[in-house]
Amino acid sequence: MMLLDPQNHGRPYPDQRSREVMLKTIEFFETKGKRRLKEDDHAAIWYQDFLDFVKEERIFATMCTPAGYGAEDTRWDTWRNCEFAEILGFYGLPYWYVWQVSVLGLGPIWMSPNETLKVRAAALLEDGAIFAFGLSEKDHGADLYSTDMTLAPTGEGSYLANGRKYYIGNGNQAAMVSTFGKMTETGEYCFFAVDSQHPSYRLIKNVVQSQNFVSEYELVDYPITDADILSRGDEAWNAALNTVNIGKYNLGWASIGICTHAFYEAINHAAHRRLYNMAVTDFPHVQRLFTDGYARLVAMKLVALRAADYMRSATADDRRYLLYNPVVKMKVTTQGEDVVNHFWDVIAAKGFEKDMYFETAARDIRALPKLEGTVHVNIALIVKFMENYFFRPVDLPAVGRRDDAANDGFLFNQGPTKGLGDIRFHDYSSVFARFDLPNVALFANQAEGFKAMLAEQPPTDEQAHDTDWLLAVGEIFTLIVYSQLVLENAEIYDVDGDLVDEIFDVAVRDLSRFAVQLHGKAATTPQQGKHCLGLIQRPVPARERYQRVWQNHVFAKRDAYKMPD
Repeated sequence: MMLLDPQNHGRPYPDQRSREVMLKTIEFFETKGKRRLKEDDHAAIWYQDFLDFVKEERIFATMCTPAGYGAEDTRWDTWRNCEFAEILGFYGLPYWYVWQVSVLGLGPIWMSPNETLKVRAAALLEDGAIFAFGLSEKDHGADLYSTDMTLAPTGEGSYLANGRKYYIGNGNQAAMVSTFGKMTETGEYCFFAVDSQHPSYRLIKNVVQSQNFVSEYELVDYPITDADILSRGDEAWNAALNTVNIGKYNLGWASIGICTHAFYEAINHAAHRRLYNMAVTDFPHVQRLFTDGYARLVAMKLVALRAADYMRSATADDRRYLLYNPVVKMKVTTQGEDVVNHFWDVIAAKGFEKDMYFETAARDIRALPKLEGTVHVNIALIVKFMENYFFRPVDLPAVGRRDDAANDGFLFNQGPTKGLGDIRFHDYSSVFARFDLPNVALFANQAEGFKAMLAEQPPTDEQAHDTDWLLAVGEIFTLIVYSQLVLENAEIYDVDGDLVDEIFDVAVRDLSRFAVQLHGKAATTPQQGKHCLGLIQRPVPARERYQRVWQNHVFAKRDAYKMPD
């Protein structure tokens, strides 16, 4: 049950409504069929049929309304949101995107002290509305400091909003657009809500060729009152960053869904194709490509699920998720590219054919690591935690599997986004010690070697300001954190030891590759370079284990799923 199989979806759910949402969503897409799915994609047709389904079945209302603001079956449940995001990604990135940007648009609303707007948002969700997050701008991207959107006071409690926003999903139909700007008189940050159908809201264009509407819009003397303001000052700043923390995590789940569907299509094709009087899946290099891709995909899911556990268990005193979350955004999405590349190397030209799901997967999987500069932005964030992670571990409560039917209220009441340097972590090495597997042990030694390099040859002041060098360091650090989460969830889900060791066969090779890259950086000192060379290791070979993984986990999935035409 590690990979989604829509035609045999027997996953356990804590309540009937959650099961109903997932099964009805699957039914919608399976009934629509692959041919129509592809035709709509190629014609860039707005997915009104999906939104009509969402409205009729109260899907977004159920999934996106925190407890206390909607019907009894509504709550903000990160675990079931992950399930939903995976399903949407499985069938097509546009369907995930319309939900994802609604999640982002709702973030500043649910974090707001403005109860009237919260009640309004809940009512709009019940009516099938979608939402938008008006943060980024054409000239500044998501640089909050440089926003040109302004609110100018015109009298007691009233203002005029002026400015443009760029790359704003759902900007054509969003019932509420959470818009970030500044007060003209004080420079104070603010979030306020606007309606995309208002006469002073000027929709300029869709900036992409897609089913999605990724808008540029302009507010021209848009009238705002205090009743439309979501937050001001530090609260607005915190809402912007905390919304990104909560919402952008879903990038990883879109990648997981896309890769899973691509895997089924690729293994089905390869298993039934013969070349040189052999099945394609009999070629050793094909088995290696599929096995590595499958191992990466399972690891992606283990990590994303485990990060969700920490998100759901977060408190003001335990914010470990602020490291694990960007690891999902950066690492799971880039691993998704690797996975699709592995499968594409097998099916080759077949991956370009217009009737294949794979054609859209190969295109869309590349978008996810690049949204909002995901890779370099998140590595820059991740390395801020490195010192505490390696050198200041503390005893913290163990976090278990969190698939219970709970409302994740803390996510909307986190408060200040400062103090990242105060966040502490448990000893990462403890989980490695609990596994008696050769490649896990080898990787643990690599991790200790990297830690020793940081202790004995810490970054110089010049290196600490060299982003290119830090990104290379960050790749290794991120992989260590990623691998910790893999192992924690391998325990929780009782993953076959053969598969775990195969995942770490891949991880040993990856860390070795990153060590070579760091060694080659001009800024790396000779002493650091020696440490890098010590990190380059060959995985422990085990032909029997590898063949068991190929036969029992990978090749066994042939013909397991095929989307109906």
